[in-house]
Amino acid sequence: MGAMNFQVVVLAGGGGLSKKLIPLVSKDLPKALLPVGNRPLISYVLELLEASNIKDLIVVVAGDEAATQVENWISNAFDDRLNVEVVSVPEDHETADALRKISHRLTADDFLVVSGDLVSDVPLGAVAAAHRRQDAVVTALLCGRPKLNSSEGSTGGSSKDKTKLPVSDVIGLDSTHQHLLFLASSGQVEKELRMRRSLLRVAGNMEIRTDLVDAHLYAFKRVVVQEVLDSRPGIKCIKRDLVPFLIRSQLRLGSSPVTASVSEEGSDQPRGGSLENGVAAVSSLTDEVSTLLQRVCSIKPSPLKCCAYVASPGKFCARVNSLQAYGEVNRAVADEVIHLTGYKVSTHNNVVHETAATGSKTTVGPYCLVGEGSEMGDKCRIKRSVVGRHCRIGSNVTIVNSVIMDYVTIQDFCSIQSSVVCSNALLQERSSLKDCQVEASYQVEANQEYREEALVKKEKA
Repeated sequence: MGAMNFQVVVLAGGGGLSKKLIPLVSKDLPKALLPVGNRPLISYVLELLEASNIKDLIVVVAGDEAATQVENWISNAFDDRLNVEVVSVPEDHETADALRKISHRLTADDFLVVSGDLVSDVPLGAVAAAHRRQDAVVTALLCGRPKLNSSEGSTGGSSKDKTKLPVSDVIGLDSTHQHLLFLASSGQVEKELRMRRSLLRVAGNMEIRTDLVDAHLYAFKRVVVQEVLDSRPGIKCIKRDLVPFLIRSQLRLGSSPVTASVSEEGSDQPRGGSLENGVAAVSSLTDEVSTLLQRVCSIKPSPLKCCAYVASPGKFCARVNSLQAYGEVNRAVADEVIHLTGYKVSTHNNVVHETAATGSKTTVGPYCLVGEGSEMGDKCRIKRSVVGRHCRIGSNVTIVNSVIMDYVTIQDFCSIQSSVVCSNALLQERSSLKDCQVEASYQVEANQEYREEALVKKEKA
C-alpha cells in the first residue's frame, strides 16, 4: 500500500449526533468508542488498515470533545503502531463537508475514505489495487447484504434463523461487475427510476442490484474530487451527492466501459419508469460541470471511470449504523467473525475472560463474550450475548440475544432479551426487558416489565 501512494481518511462520526444509535451514544461515549464485542468500534477499522500495511491515517471526528476522547484512546491503544492525526470538524458537518475541511492535508494521487463504523474482513489493499488498476476516479466497495441472526424471540440464531436486512441500496453495474453505473439509497429511489436510451446503448447491459450494499469505503482520485468539492458547495454527503455526481459525470462525458461517447440529447429528467423492469435514471450534467471535469482531466472526452470492487461472498462487511445493526454485529463478532476480535475461543465456542466468575449451575452458551472481572451468580443463563467488563450479575438471571456494556449491575431474577444495556446501568430484581435500550447509568426499578422501549433519564426542567 505504501508504494501505491494512498492516504486514508477515517470518518469516525461524533458524540451524540448519531441519532440512529441514541441512547447508546452520548457526549460521554462517542460513536467511535461504542463497544462492539467488548472493543471500541473504531478499533476494527484501524486494525483492518494496519493489516493492509497502512500506517498514516487522518481520523475525522465531529465535535472537539469527542475528538479529544477518540484521540486519547487511539494514542494509548495504537502507540507506535499507527501514525494517526485526529481532526475535529463541526458537529453539523456532513461527510463531504468533512472532506473539504481536511482537503489541504491530502497530497497523494489517490486516497481512501473509510467509514469508522465499518466492521469487515475485506482486504483494503485489494480495493486500492483495483482502483489503481482501473485508473478510476472513484472505486466503491460493495458487499453482499449481511445475513444476520434474527433477534426475534429467544432463538439461538442457528443458520436456519438467519435473515437479511432490508434493502438499503439500489446499484447499477455493467456486465463485468467492475464499473459502477448507478448508486442510490432505497429511500432516494422510491418506487420508480428512468434511464436514457443513450446510456443503455453505451453500457450495453446493466444489472440493477438490490442484493449488494455500499460499504461506505471509497478510493478517490484526489485532483478530481478536490476540484469538484471546491466548485460545488451544494455537495454535502459523499454517498448521496458526491459519488452519484461522479457517476453521472462519467456517463455524460463518454467514459463508458464500452465506448467513448454518450449522446448529449435532452436535459435532466425526473425519475420515472419501473425499477422491477431493471430501468434506472441518471441525470445529465450541465455544460458547466462538463467543462469543469474536462479541465481537471485535461482530456476530451473525459476518461473518468467509476468502478466497483465487489467483495467475495465469504467476506463479512457490515456497518454499525442503527440499533438493529449494533445488536446484530455484536452477535456476529462473537460468532462467524470472531477472528476479527483477536480473542481466543474456548472449546465451548465462547469467550469468557479468565478473570470472570460464574456461579453454580450457571451456563454461558456458544457465541457469547464475557469481559474481564465480570461476576455471575447461581443458575444464570447467558445465550448469544455480549457481557462487558466488571459487570455484577445476580442469581437466576437470563440474558438472551443482548449486549450488556461495562459496569452494569443486574440483580436476581431479571430477564433481558434482545436488548442493549449501557454502562453503569442498574436493573433491580425481577425486572424484565425485551427489545429495549437502556441508557448509561439508568436505574430500572424492581418488578417492572418493559417492551420495545428506550429507557432514558428524564431531563430536568
